[in-house]
Order: sequence, then C-alpha cells, then structure tokens
Amino acid sequence: MRRAVTSGTPLPAPDDPTPTPPPAPDDPTPTPPPDLTDPAPSDTAPTAPSDAAPHPDPPAGPGPHAGLGPRVDAAVAQQVRHARHAPWPYTRLDVAAARAAGHRPHPIRQFVLKTRSRCNLACTYCYVYEMADQGWREQPPAMTPATIARAAQRIAEHAAAHDLPRVDLVLHGGEPLLSAPAQLAAPVDAVRTAVAGAAPATRVTATVQTNGTLLTRGRLTALAAAGIRVGVSLDGGLPAHNTRRVDHAGRPGFASAARGLRLLARHPQSYAGVLCVVDLDQDPIETYESLLAFDPPSVGLLLPLANWSSPPPGHHPGRTPYADWLLAVFERWWHDGVRRTRIRLFEEIIALLLGLPTTTETLGLTPAATAVIETDGSIEQADSLKSAYEGAAATGMTLDTHSFDQLLDHPGLAARQLGRDALAGWCRACELVDVCGGGHYPHRYRAGEGFRRPSVYCADLQRLIRHIAAAVQRAAQTPRPAAGAPVAGATDTPPAEGTEAVDATAPVTAPAEAPPAEAPAAHPPAVAS
Repeated sequence: MRRAVTSGTPLPAPDDPTPTPPPAPDDPTPTPPPDLTDPAPSDTAPTAPSDAAPHPDPPAGPGPHAGLGPRVDAAVAQQVRHARHAPWPYTRLDVAAARAAGHRPHPIRQFVLKTRSRCNLACTYCYVYEMADQGWREQPPAMTPATIARAAQRIAEHAAAHDLPRVDLVLHGGEPLLSAPAQLAAPVDAVRTAVAGAAPATRVTATVQTNGTLLTRGRLTALAAAGIRVGVSLDGGLPAHNTRRVDHAGRPGFASAARGLRLLARHPQSYAGVLCVVDLDQDPIETYESLLAFDPPSVGLLLPLANWSSPPPGHHPGRTPYADWLLAVFERWWHDGVRRTRIRLFEEIIALLLGLPTTTETLGLTPAATAVIETDGSIEQADSLKSAYEGAAATGMTLDTHSFDQLLDHPGLAARQLGRDALAGWCRACELVDVCGGGHYPHRYRAGEGFRRPSVYCADLQRLIRHIAAAVQRAAQTPRPAAGAPVAGATDTPPAEGTEAVDATAPVTAPAEAPPAEAPAAHPPAVAS
C-alpha cells in the first residue's frame, strides 16, 4: 500500500508513550483506543472530555505590542489563544526542525474565496455561525473589487512560483449567491486573468458552494458561461430531513432549495453534486434514496463536525452509530449493480485500500493544500477548524502583508502537511493508518491539548474501513461476468474530468507526486450553506 508523503526522519515526540497495538485484522468489531475514559497525555489514545470547557481567551487590554497598532495586537492575542487551546501544534511543533528533518512544504492548490460573509439561511447547526468561532461578525458582508484583485495577484504569484499545473477556486460564504448574477463570475475572471499573465501553463477551475435556495435560471446561465460548477448542501431529499435549515425568520428553506436543485439537474455540465451531513435521526436508506431524486452526479456524506470536547450526537465508547448509518447506505450503493451516483467517502476508502492517493484531507495521509481568503482579505486555514474554538482557523496573515509561501510555514498548516508524523502514537501504530490517516483534522481536537489525538470517530472509521475492505476483497475474488453484464459494486464508466462532488469539510490535499496536468479537479472544503 502506498504511503503518503513524508520525507526525512520522523519528528521527535519525547512524551509519546509506546502505543497500544490496534485490533487484529480479522476482528469484526472495532475496538476503541485504550484508556478511552482515563486521562492521558495529548499523544496517547483519546479520553472522554471530563473538563470540556476550553481555556479562557487572553484578557482584553494592552499587551507588549500595544503601540504597534490594532492588527498587531490582534495577531499577538491570536497566538496566545492558539497556544492555550491547541498546544499541538502551536507550542509543540518546531516548523524549522520539521524542515530540517526533511518535511518539505507543499504549495497551496485550492483557494477558497469568501465572497460573502453572510447567509440567507440560519441553519441551527452551522459551524460558521452557530459553533465556537464567531469571527464572521467582524467581516465585511462582501469581498470588494480591490480585495478580489489582490487575491488574484497573490494566487497568480503562487502558481508561477511553484509551476502549478492547476489551481482550484471555490466561491464560498456565507452564501455566495447573494451576489447579483452579473457579479458572480468577477472573482474567477480576475484570477484567470492574473494567472494567465503570470503562469500561462496553469489551468484554473472554479466551483461555487451554495445552499441552493437562490439558484435561478439567470444565475445558472452566468455560472455556466464562466465555467463555474455548482455544489449544493442539503440534509436529505425530503422536507422532514431539512427542519433545521431555516431562514432568519424560522421559515423552512427546503422548498426553495429543492426548486433550485431541480433547475440545476437540467444543467448537468454545471452540476458538481450534493453534500449531506449524516443525521442519526434520519433513516439512512430513505435519506440516500431521496437525494437520488435530484439526480446528483455525486453525493458527499459527511460526518458532523465534532471533537473530544464537543462529541457528536450519539457518541458512546464501544458503539459505532455513524458507521452503522453509513454502512447501510454503502450496502445499497455497492449492490445496486449500476452506478446511480458516486459517493465520495466510499470511493476514497476504496482508492486508499488499493494504494491510490486521494485529494481530500478527511482520509489518508497526503498533506493539506487549501487556503481560505476572507472578505476582508485575511488569509485563514480551512473553515472546518472553526468548530474547535474561537479563531482556530486564523493565521494573522493578510493578502496585503503575506504571500501564500509564508502561509506554508504557519504551524497550523505545517502540522497538516506532516502526514504520519502529525498523528498520535496510537494512530501511527494502527494498521489502518494509511487509509484512515487519523481521521479529519478537526475531529481530533480536545480543548487545551490540540489536534494530536485519534478522531472522535475512531471506532466508526475502523468499522467502516474494515467492512468496505472485506467487500472489495470479496468482489476481487468473484469471477467476472460476461461482457455487458452488470457488476455489483462497480461503476459504469470512469468519471469525466471535473465531475466529482463538492466536499464541504474536506480541504484539498497535495498529491504524493506532482499531479498530471489533467488530474481530477479538487474538492472544496467546509461549507457554510
């Protein structure tokens, strides 16, 4: 099995105890990490959050840099906040030592443009507006033309410096479709113009992630003309699945979203796919079948953003409710005989089991390669980190003061490019590490410790991966049918370039080797829609 990118010698982990061996390969029931309910250092198996309250933020008031301006004061306060909430990586990772050990930085390949910081919906579970980070309140409602121009310049500069064959843009929010149709393509046009001048060999792809309620013929026409594909976030294909997706007056948004999706389905060349967060209260098969009614080319099934200090609903040691939900869908999808849609989570696991690289950070060990540009021009990490603590995605960098090359040495991003060496000891010893990769980075968080723990979904991921591995092995041992006969679990034809779904919580990752010029388009990260 191919191991993801890390070169050189492993980074030292002086406080890392000898990890407990993972469960045996033929154990049908995944065993959670040892000491699941006992206190443990940050590099050991996860513990239940007995003191879930995060450390307090630094007090307001003047600090040692008070005379240097409010932006510097804010940056210093943010450094203190990172150190208190997440010692790994902010006080325990020496980036210079990592570079000396052979861990080279990987260029940014996906740029998320927060063209809007507000949304027309008020979903009760939204990680941008309803979770730990409330930084959106300080952001301008929309990205200005000047900020767009500066972003385009910085992206082109980075593409030229690293000879990137392709960069992927994601128009994001908030709700990016709050912009008028004539303005939707402006950021993409600006980036394409700048990249064409600085790095003419670099191709620019673009996607917009939306809640679907504002999709109209005019907007779809404008997006199609600009070559911008559309991904839609939904909680299922029935009104009962979407009771928490409401507007600011508490009115349901499903009817408008469904109308937009039906319109989008008539434009398959613009249709990237549908995202759906797993909801244990909903029947998995009903949810899957209801989404198929919108003819999505791809479905992204996402685990709720949760961590050890804020566990997901239904979380309990020794139980795997999320694996159970997903495996019900997997069995239906795998045995359909003909591909009705792609399900990225399952396809990624299968690819990793076969030793192939993936393009997202939710699984596997390849390095993160996503940057977020807020409406005010600040540069941040992936939005999904906002579920951990206030300012968790902040870097203190802006388009005016920093290049994307400087972002590569930020401890938060550098940690997510270390592969195996960024993981807890138990994860590094696990036989599933090349597939699981420790799980999605935000799911590893515990307040006051940081991100060097197994995923809060560790037991679910073990069960899911083992079940899919067994299904793949059985399929490999089954005699092939006659030509033209359907094969259970097989897809019909390889996907065309750029047909994969938009993934809201999964930042794009850099490939282990330089990608071919026509590699599949990357997938957008966390979705506020």
